[in-house]
Parts: sequence; structure tokens; C-alpha cells
Amino acid sequence: MLDLSYMIQDMTNTERTEERRNRFNGESIMLTPEEAKRHDQIFIDELQATIDDQESGITGHSKHWQKMRDNLDWFMKNNAKAYMVLLD
Repeated sequence: MLDLSYMIQDMTNTERTEERRNRFNGESIMLTPEEAKRHDQIFIDELQATIDDQESGITGHSKHWQKMRDNLDWFMKNNAKAYMVLLD
């Protein structure tokens, strides 16, 4: 018999326990802890990028824009539904 019990722990790690809301329409969705961390990081990077751009006087100059885009891309690939509810 094939033992797949080692996979059980990984599967339970995907519990969606973190609620996040769309800042414009209030619609909410449950996320895994990793998804919630990435979601929050998107807005931290957006804020930092905006501040960096204002300080430099050059729009799009900040390295934080790419970090934000990387997390947005991650959401599109790994949880398209959450992306559509929260970030689109």
C-alpha cells in the first residue's frame, strides 16, 4: 500500500483563516496566512513606492512598484478568485 500520509500536513496548511476586504467596495474573501501576508505586502509596497516617487519627483521610479507587481502576479496565478475580489 502506498503511504501518502506525509501529504496531509501540507494540505491542512492551506486553511483559509484570514479575511480581507476590497478597499473600494467592501467585498470580502478568506485567504490563507501566506495569501494574507502577500495581500498586505501589496499595499505596503504601494505606499512605499508612492512615497519614493514623491521624494524623487519621478513617477514609477521606485523599486517597490516591481515588488507590488510581483505579488499581484502571484495572486493572478495562485488565487485568481481572490485577485478578482480584492485587487482587480
